[in-house]
Amino acid sequence: MKKQIRAAVVGYGNIGRYTVQALEAAPDFDIAGIVRRQGDTNRPAELASYRVVSDICALANIDVAILATPSRSCEEYAKQILPLGINTVDSFDIHGDIRGYRQRLMGICKASGAVSVISAGWDPGSDSIIRTLMQSLAPKGLSYTNFGPGMSMGHSVCVRGKEGVRDALSMTIPLGEGIHRRMVYVELEEGASLEAVTAAIKADPYFSSDETHVFAVDSVNEVRDMGHGVHMVRKGVSGQTQNQRMEFSMSINNPALTAQVLVNAARATLRQQPGCYTMVEIPVIDYLPGDREDLIQHLV
Repeated sequence: MKKQIRAAVVGYGNIGRYTVQALEAAPDFDIAGIVRRQGDTNRPAELASYRVVSDICALANIDVAILATPSRSCEEYAKQILPLGINTVDSFDIHGDIRGYRQRLMGICKASGAVSVISAGWDPGSDSIIRTLMQSLAPKGLSYTNFGPGMSMGHSVCVRGKEGVRDALSMTIPLGEGIHRRMVYVELEEGASLEAVTAAIKADPYFSSDETHVFAVDSVNEVRDMGHGVHMVRKGVSGQTQNQRMEFSMSINNPALTAQVLVNAARATLRQQPGCYTMVEIPVIDYLPGDREDLIQHLV
């Protein structure tokens, strides 16, 4: 019997909770423990059977740490954990900085003999793999990725970090051909100015490229919905033949799918040489549990 992969979950918000569920359902993982800023204080009831700590060094024999943290803190955690010889995966979703982030972690990974898979959500992540496949099938042409309508976790976390915001929900509304509108609902702290909060949101790189509308609401929980989706289209040329068209669509629970991709990527870290990878660089078969020969027989 093969050794189980021992995973630590770093962070226990929406993605962390769904990551624990995905690990519990996976046949090849054991949960080494949960790392939370507050440690074992106010431990959620569903974690009663797990070690809950404030520092990953308090856990033993960890193969991979799943960073269920906001994108802007992923690098900090990765740089602390990789030198311990522990692999990491994260769902870093700031598209414009993925290449730089990969380069910044590469040397650390190779020096420590560890593997990091970054941007392992559904976009960037599994959608990136679909885009790569579509472009290979029609090398010349155009691809459009249309998100939503649905909740963007990264954008919502970004808004919650703004001064004067108690809670927030950012909805992505597709306008077609890869253009989107951001509808942001904020629950303001007492005395906060909606105008000031709106200006801070629109100036943030998460929002500065999109049409953005900000509304104050009494309760974000009254409007929150974790559903999301994507519709991807490529129209192009195969060889010298034009008008090749392909589409991919899905409707999902956002944090649940992100968590599943993180667990898949965590598995794949054990099958790579030391280094930092995005999902498109890894053979898709490495994301699946089971024997490679059996998978080939079943899938090919």
